[in-house]
Amino acid sequence: MTTVRNTVGEIAGCVFTAAIRDYGRVSETQDKPVANNQPDAVGATPDSAADAPYKPVIPAKAAKRANASVIGMIIALVLCVLAFLPVVLMNPAPKGEGFRPAVDVSAVARNASDVAGFTPVTPDTGDTFTANYARWESGSGSGVPTWEVGYLTPKEAFIGLTQTNQANPTWILQQAGNLPVTGTRNAGGRDWELRDSGKDKRSMILEYRGTTIILTGTASLEEFATLAAAVVKSADQAPAATTQPGATLSQAATTAP
Repeated sequence: MTTVRNTVGEIAGCVFTAAIRDYGRVSETQDKPVANNQPDAVGATPDSAADAPYKPVIPAKAAKRANASVIGMIIALVLCVLAFLPVVLMNPAPKGEGFRPAVDVSAVARNASDVAGFTPVTPDTGDTFTANYARWESGSGSGVPTWEVGYLTPKEAFIGLTQTNQANPTWILQQAGNLPVTGTRNAGGRDWELRDSGKDKRSMILEYRGTTIILTGTASLEEFATLAAAVVKSADQAPAATTQPGATLSQAATTAP
């Protein structure tokens, strides 16, 4: 009996010792996360966290101040437009087709007459022809000083008027664009020499009262005749030209178109 009792005691002591030993150990499963309980931990990696977009959160007061600034700028812009709108409406831009530069041909001719040696013609065509330049050229390039006026016709064509008291055949040919003589045309009671290209350019030439007058351009013969008649009328009202060589004006009358 004693032996059995000792054996049972030894067995019980071993079990108790083993239990105490096991109780003092740390379970390996305590350091391992349970997969089923932490699903987000598996997918969360450093790369995925870096790729996730950052969404800043603006406080309500800051958003309100930003909206107020934008609204203020819009109101200021509208007020500026309203302030300048009456000024724009009261000063409309000139229309392209109706705009013509203001050229006082008579005033420029009076300045040129002091050095020209003749009275430059200033044809009166009313409101039908519009001058877009008037000038005295000293003739530094061609050797022939000239009075020049450019006219726009009622049909939006162009006729250039050139007058001098020092013409020569070579200069006349150059001014007429080397066009051949095709006949004469009466205008203002005078027979003008007609040079015509047969297309869109022509010239009419008249030697009258000591000067040579050349009309050259792209207008029709009817418009040429109208301007030529006004030129003759203006020349009849002026004293006869002298043969003194022209001088040079200190300033150009206007610029060419």
